[in-house]
Amino acid sequence: MAAHESQGLDGQLRAAKRNVSILTVAQSILGSAAPLSFSVGGLAGFQLLGADKSLATAPLTGFNVGVALGAIVVAAASRFLGRRESFMVGALMGAIGGSVAALALFRSEFWLFAFGLLLIGLSGGFTQKIRFAAADASPTFFKGKAISWILAGGIVSAIVGPQLAIWLKDWMAPVTFAGAFMGLVPLMLLAIVVLAFLRLPDTSSKAAGGEPARPLREIVVTQRFITGMICGISSYALMTFMMTGAPLAMVVGCGFSSDLATLGIQWHVIAMFAPSFFTGMLISRFGTEKVVATGLIILMGCAIVAHMGVDLWNFWLALVLLGIGWNFGFIGATAIVASSYRPQEADKVQGFHDIVLFGTVALSSFSSGKVFSAFGWSVMNLVIWPVAIVCLILVVLQMRAAARNGRV
Repeated sequence: MAAHESQGLDGQLRAAKRNVSILTVAQSILGSAAPLSFSVGGLAGFQLLGADKSLATAPLTGFNVGVALGAIVVAAASRFLGRRESFMVGALMGAIGGSVAALALFRSEFWLFAFGLLLIGLSGGFTQKIRFAAADASPTFFKGKAISWILAGGIVSAIVGPQLAIWLKDWMAPVTFAGAFMGLVPLMLLAIVVLAFLRLPDTSSKAAGGEPARPLREIVVTQRFITGMICGISSYALMTFMMTGAPLAMVVGCGFSSDLATLGIQWHVIAMFAPSFFTGMLISRFGTEKVVATGLIILMGCAIVAHMGVDLWNFWLALVLLGIGWNFGFIGATAIVASSYRPQEADKVQGFHDIVLFGTVALSSFSSGKVFSAFGWSVMNLVIWPVAIVCLILVVLQMRAAARNGRV
């Protein structure tokens, strides 16, 4: 019996490694769309507008709205089509979105360009679920490594996306940036080919078990959920607010080249994902609240560096700190939220959380262009302080509550 069980586990592990390897490659390809879009999306929107440039980041707002919608659509698509097929549909949407964005640039149609980025964002909402697919396709003892592999794919995306923007932005000259978005088309089609080799296990019949599920309204009013949700959303919104405005500040405000701005975004996205290999270890050792607090303090450090000056190193270092602060703040806050509900309550709580999260992120990307046009880069940096301080207060209160309740 033991030999049969061992063989069964070996078979599961082999299948899991195969699926996770395929998903990691797919993540590397599909995930490139986001850093590419954020590298040049605001600049492309800026060049399409007339005298009033305050809506320059509206296309990136469309991207974030698309991610929020995609997070909802992928759940329905997975139920009807299966996860593999839904990921392939998401990749196809990315290819269509890239084509629409390029066409909009040729036709100088701002809102069509915003629609193209919304479609790319919709594809990104599908991509967000790849890490869950990798975990669900793996035995319990391999789930941690599976997620780490997917995060490694995020680092590749951080390099590939911005480099494509640099290499292809003048491919379709004299229309700047159209080539970068057309470059998404073969990339997304390649992802579809990779995904065709997936053989994911059926997870639809898993039983929730345990205690009965509580109503959503009962869960979302608990101190732990509120703390995790506000800190996670604040970390993500601040990161998006600053990342969206940084290329505009560098190119339009300070005269740096778009290539230098793109490289800044590349280092920023690498800083977002690279710490993930040890963030989990830090959470295990020091606790989620302390990791979140560290992330918030690092975000304050980003504001300090950005406010010190407008040299290239100020922008690049601020963007790196922004990425690391997001990593600690968002992953730690997500862990707090995850500990506030039971397994059978996960779908409805995660759905509610993601709708509020990406809705807020969309608003932050939209307001980024408005604030930059009206007040400039220095005022954008000041936004970090009140938000981070409120979150730190919530974290301290949560730590005290946990200590009273005997939580570690």
